Amino acid sequence: MDFRPCIDLHQGKVKQIVGDTLNEVGKPVVENYISTYKSNHYAEMFQRDGLKGGHVIMLGDGNQEAALEALNAYPNGLQIGGGMNADNASFYLENGASHVIVTSYIFQNGELNKERLEKLLDTIGKDKLVIDLSCKQKDGKWFVVTDKWTKFSQIEINQETIREFEQYCDEFLIHAADVEGKRSGFEANLVEKLADWVSIPTTYAGGIRSMEDLDHFRELSKGKLDITIGSALDIFGGELSYQEVVAYCHHK
Repeated sequence: MDFRPCIDLHQGKVKQIVGDTLNEVGKPVVENYISTYKSNHYAEMFQRDGLKGGHVIMLGDGNQEAALEALNAYPNGLQIGGGMNADNASFYLENGASHVIVTSYIFQNGELNKERLEKLLDTIGKDKLVIDLSCKQKDGKWFVVTDKWTKFSQIEINQETIREFEQYCDEFLIHAADVEGKRSGFEANLVEKLADWVSIPTTYAGGIRSMEDLDHFRELSKGKLDITIGSALDIFGGELSYQEVVAYCHHK
């Protein structure tokens, strides 16, 4: 189990927000933390601590400059997501990203758009692609959500769909969108299922708030899933020690 750090960018700043508030019409975005440091500060920290495969996520427009600062500070050490498509993916890889993370671009009208996916694969190759299968629960099942987690797709996350998508990408990134940013505990049921289903590197995000949670996560996932933690970390205004998490994951 590796710790995959994150740099979330909103309006050009490093922030931790409640992700599913991004597109709620007429309601403000819930911000857990706004950093006084620039993105490259965190990228350099992650490089110093030997953390590879973390992600930079651009939440809306106005974040490209900050994203490039992070990628340039830690070449080939960070993945990039947020508005990725076949036209811009190569640009970010050429500017230091190890992988491109894609979600809404390949999911259209609730279904997988294979034409777009194949165009992306032709452009950057399977080994540079991370598919974001961020999801919410409905009727006891997990479904991929798109468009800043505001729209349910018809794609249920189960063993069959995991096997299908593994053909097209190098890794998965899976946010449990209902709990992401809320420091309310992780989705144990989803974690157990993912650990049984996945056979490629997979990073889970959402709800981890303590070292006890981290222990429980490792037990349920059988060490097969990597973890990302945002709002709960002390470097992002929370109470969970970043250094303790780094040390824990380096020794597990």
